[in-house]
Amino acid sequence: MSLTSAATLATLDRTGPRRITDLAAVEGVTQPAMTALVRVMEKSGLVERRGDSSDKRVTLVCLTEAGASYVRTRHQAGVHAFERLIGGLTGDEVEALVAALPALKHLAELESQDREGPKQ
Repeated sequence: MSLTSAATLATLDRTGPRRITDLAAVEGVTQPAMTALVRVMEKSGLVERRGDSSDKRVTLVCLTEAGASYVRTRHQAGVHAFERLIGGLTGDEVEALVAALPALKHLAELESQDREGPKQ
């Protein structure tokens, strides 16, 4: 799976259903490229398109259960990889990481805000 596909699935998992144009902007690709990507992910059973109840002209891309399961599996694999790597650090290095966690969390929040753009 491409990085853009994985990132798009993660975005849908974090933010819920989105328009293709919104996904394209968040992931930094063109709308035609996102449309093609969504088509491939639909065929794979990872996403589906649904109408927007608040605006019948709009179609939203939503995660399927298979898509959500894929995101959870990737996340868990990342957690296990970090656990293994952290297990190789010294006590002082682990303490330094723990002390840095608030700053790292803030960085992640800033990055997420930057990727998702202004709130509507």
